[in-house]
Amino acid sequence: MNQHAKNRYQAGLRAQAPSAPPPPPPLPKLDAEPLAPGLHSFVVAPDQPKARFDRWLAEMAPGISRTRVKTLIEAGYVTIDGLRATDSGAKLRAGQAVSIDIPEPGAPEPAGEDIPLTIVFEDDYLIVLDKPAGLVVHPSAGHETGTLVNALIAHCGDSLSGIGGVKRPGIVHRLDRDTTGLLVVAKTDVAHQGLAALFADHGRTHNFSREYIAFIWGVPERRKGTIDAPLGRHGTNREKQTVLRGTRGREAITHYLVEDVFCLNAEGKPLASRVRCALETGRTHQIRVHLAHAGCPVMGDPLYATGFRTKASLLPAPAQGVMAGLRRQALHAAVLGFDHPVTGEPLRFESKLPEDLRALDKALRAG
Repeated sequence: MNQHAKNRYQAGLRAQAPSAPPPPPPLPKLDAEPLAPGLHSFVVAPDQPKARFDRWLAEMAPGISRTRVKTLIEAGYVTIDGLRATDSGAKLRAGQAVSIDIPEPGAPEPAGEDIPLTIVFEDDYLIVLDKPAGLVVHPSAGHETGTLVNALIAHCGDSLSGIGGVKRPGIVHRLDRDTTGLLVVAKTDVAHQGLAALFADHGRTHNFSREYIAFIWGVPERRKGTIDAPLGRHGTNREKQTVLRGTRGREAITHYLVEDVFCLNAEGKPLASRVRCALETGRTHQIRVHLAHAGCPVMGDPLYATGFRTKASLLPAPAQGVMAGLRRQALHAAVLGFDHPVTGEPLRFESKLPEDLRALDKALRAG
């Protein structure tokens, strides 16, 4: 065997030799003591600028996951330079002061609370309620007590469906905290399953109807129409939903009818109108996002009508006064109809406008 052949032979042996085992992974570092409930403050160091906010805070706050950080940001427990933080994906700047107020851990299960309920219908299987503004439907970060679920537990005791879990017993659908109107809750698992199927179908094959009354800025180009625009979470503001093109969003369809127009300007165009919306799907903030997407956001909406606040000065004085005191979106769940999931009986409920929206309606008509 010449020298070249010998070298090739030895190289082949080396190639076939088993590789050395990888070094063992480093021992995990012991976690720091988790932050106790209460207020904690941090300052962005000079070598930490441009860090993503939620990731930076999760690293600075031992025992607080990034998901938990996002939840606390959305619930208003975090500030930057003394102002409430809203964007968990924001980039930080050196020297900024960040504070996080970690709440006391809530009870593992919500307790009953003596909160008045407006009951429209109730039997052994379900309960239909007329929800006031300001009432959160179920416990969540920042709203562990004082919710509709707490009131239902006190009213119904153990007779609520358990399908929704301990935090959402009987909850089949939701209304936003400041949206008023009709909502149905299941008292048994059988009723919950039947109602969930009806809401998923949304009247495509079964008797089901949900109608809302909204007071909006301006008026849609067509007095009757359909807004078919997929929705998903906003890219920077996690409190908001937005229209997403293509396959990124979830199907969302809203049918609307303009019932009245108010306060014509010098060009003969209405400053506001009243519309009735029927849902074919049930996405978070669906009506509010769809109407804003159409250029006619719900009056008073703190998330989707911020660019229309100056329009209030164009309204007649009585309407300006009502708008100043409204402090919520002018949206009301007025109609709820479905076949009873157990008895099959057709049910239909209607709710009159609450006092604040009746006042708005009257003031707008006066203009």
